[in-house]
Amino acid sequence: MIKADGVTEVTDADFAAEVIGSAVPVLVEFTADWCPPCRQMGPVLGAVAEETGGRLKVVQLDVDRSPVTTNAYRVLSMPTFMVFRDGEPVKAVVGARPKRRLLEELSDVL
Repeated sequence: MIKADGVTEVTDADFAAEVIGSAVPVLVEFTADWCPPCRQMGPVLGAVAEETGGRLKVVQLDVDRSPVTTNAYRVLSMPTFMVFRDGEPVKAVVGARPKRRLLEELSDVL
């Protein structure tokens, strides 16, 4: 489901189609409703989605509602950001950060 900020919500059920099968790189935020830093990242992800246009797909996966995918990628801390390219994770960073810093840290894989 695409939210108003341009970020798509994915689940265990559609992760393969939305992320693994994507033709463009995908930034996945592993998040949780109970995580204050995750909530802080909402506007940042919306801005990243807008700024990168069609070059990067931005999605969120709730770790509590999608434990299979969370465990498959060994996500232990929220928020965890993982970039997938050609169906494979190519970079991961943990913790909230400003948009500029997030884009700088991921620039080598975007």
